[in-house]
Amino acid sequence: MHPLLTVLLAAAVGEYPPADGRAVFLPPLPNGQVAVVSLTGRAYLATDRRLPGLDGFGSALRPEVLRELAGPDGEVGTLDVTLAAPGRGGGGLPARSDLLDHPRVRHALALRDAVRVYGDERGLVTVAAGLAGRTEVSVEAFERGKGRQLVRAALRLVCVGEPVFAAVAPGNARSLRAFLTEGFVPLGSEVIILP
Repeated sequence: MHPLLTVLLAAAVGEYPPADGRAVFLPPLPNGQVAVVSLTGRAYLATDRRLPGLDGFGSALRPEVLRELAGPDGEVGTLDVTLAAPGRGGGGLPARSDLLDHPRVRHALALRDAVRVYGDERGLVTVAAGLAGRTEVSVEAFERGKGRQLVRAALRLVCVGEPVFAAVAPGNARSLRAFLTEGFVPLGSEVIILP
């Protein structure tokens, strides 16, 4: 288990690290990705690069730091809000192998492992092994007003009580509201860097 997963799972159940202003360097992620995760007053950097002078109060997410971590050929991902909620179990959405070419699914396949796709006329849901191996969901509504229903359905695709994570761009207020309304809580923020 990657040490970042331990941090994320603890935060998902309300056990947060101390807000001591530290930037903690962790080993690189097994899939070659680099990540910066910022919780209240503590930042975690999963990378083999050691940059001096960083803190847990925001400096680890500065654009020039992310660019340095990416190196000359890496791609810096978007800054997302890290959200978590417990799974609810029960299933409900059918598997949809016909949606593998959908842009939302292609995005999930580029970042995550073991991606499963579900959906119906309302939209689609992906469930996958995401950042550091956490269980991660994403949703795509095919029509406006169905986002909350899809988030609820996504939580039913994960075992009762299992921590479920989502990464939502803060500017995507409609999506963020849907996740928050369905019980997700914000833990911090994250950026994934592809080598």
